[in-house]
Amino acid sequence: MSACIMSLHRCCQRSALLMIGRRPQSSSSVSPPPLHRRLLLFLTQRFYDVEAFLRWRTQRKSKKIQKKNAYYGYTQKFYGRDIAAAYYILSMKGQFRYVGQSEWFRADQKGKFNWDFLNYKDTPLEEVNMSYTLINYTGLRNLEHQQSLRTLSLRGCPEVDDWSLPRLHMFQDSLEELDISHCPRITTGGLAALRNLKGLRRLDVSSLPGISSPGLVIILLEEMLPQCKITATGYDFSLRQEGQEECKEQLQGQR
Repeated sequence: MSACIMSLHRCCQRSALLMIGRRPQSSSSVSPPPLHRRLLLFLTQRFYDVEAFLRWRTQRKSKKIQKKNAYYGYTQKFYGRDIAAAYYILSMKGQFRYVGQSEWFRADQKGKFNWDFLNYKDTPLEEVNMSYTLINYTGLRNLEHQQSLRTLSLRGCPEVDDWSLPRLHMFQDSLEELDISHCPRITTGGLAALRNLKGLRRLDVSSLPGISSPGLVIILLEEMLPQCKITATGYDFSLRQEGQEECKEQLQGQR
């Protein structure tokens, strides 16, 4: 049970005791229900309130993430694809570098950034670092026209999942380095989509908790991407027979 639920339950318990303690004495001859029954009834009612609150909070968080990852079509219309992509990255507290430039544009911890990137209209992006941001499948659409993108880091992104990886095929002619390590929602099945990235030279798949039989996964990734150096740390590479065939089928599917 989460700390939030425990805290709310403790508040409910204290409220219940205070309400019972302050209840005036009844002049009726009918004896009230026992204390433990009244307390259980009160806590049961409050428990459903807690459930509703948690559902509301989850829905609110989901809507906030979707809003952040909205398509920047308005910006693209007036400033072009490259500026729109750059603005999206900075709004998500990411960082990037333009082709032919050494300077990196990045947002600080408060989300503030330098607006000088507006001076680089029609200049494509070469390197993008979205590590630990809330980028998701929808948000990746804002990068779809970056045909010169060579390096992309999605390290530790909690919203990047198996649906996000197939969308990376839009970079199949340019992408050379990809970091999807520490992404909790990526599984073995999603990695099969990386077969489209034939130009990939470096791939980091370290510490993906959704991967089963990591040793076999790495072997099959090397088979799919023979020119790519695979980095995979944070695993127990003792191969187990159980689940290996299923894992192999997931990675080799649609090949």
